[in-house]
Amino acid sequence: MWGAAECRIRQKIGGMRKRQEHITVLYFARTYMEPHVEIITVKDSKRSVSLCNSVESEPESEYQETEDALPVLKHESQLLDDYHLQKLAAHMPPKAQCYPWQLVYSTAIHGTSLRTLYRNMAGLDSPVLLVIKDMHKKVFGAFCSDPLRVSKYFYGTGETFLFSFSPDFQHYRWSGENSYFVSGNWESLQIGGGGGCFGLWLDSDLYHGASFSCPTFHNAPLSTHEDFTVLDVEVWTVPI
Repeated sequence: MWGAAECRIRQKIGGMRKRQEHITVLYFARTYMEPHVEIITVKDSKRSVSLCNSVESEPESEYQETEDALPVLKHESQLLDDYHLQKLAAHMPPKAQCYPWQLVYSTAIHGTSLRTLYRNMAGLDSPVLLVIKDMHKKVFGAFCSDPLRVSKYFYGTGETFLFSFSPDFQHYRWSGENSYFVSGNWESLQIGGGGGCFGLWLDSDLYHGASFSCPTFHNAPLSTHEDFTVLDVEVWTVPI
């Protein structure tokens, strides 16, 4: 494997606040443009928040955290409960909060194969949520703006982020330092990179993994140890 990366973790906090029932006001301010607001009508729903308008993907963007914003799962999850769903949904782009999540890959159902994971996502064109539980029962993973696939180069957008429950929720957004979001080949899957270290790495058998601090997200290692053994993997997609 690699040595530990030396980058320090940085946290950037943006702002977006719900003003009144059924109405969400999004406030944007950038150094290179005039501040402005966007008002979006929101359907009153216990299980999803219909914020379907596009929000620009920049490292300083922050999405509204709403206790009611629990996505609907079309299948049973072995790894996610309501606490996980609430925390994750609050940091996803609004367009990913509008639709039920579908399970496209699970080691419990499909076995342990990166090739099968890629094959199950062939033809998809939607964000995915990769969830991992390691042998220490720690849950972590990544929200990716694009499906996981074999690629020659890194791909994706700044909506991609890493997360970990330890058990407190930790969320690592795009730092803006590079664009090494996702890259896949037949031997491994990598998310985040730079300086010879990956934010999250899985082998072809989805059995061995690694997580280091990386420039893309300025994250702490997601697992208890930088090298970890995988217990279960689930991949969910949000068709939009």
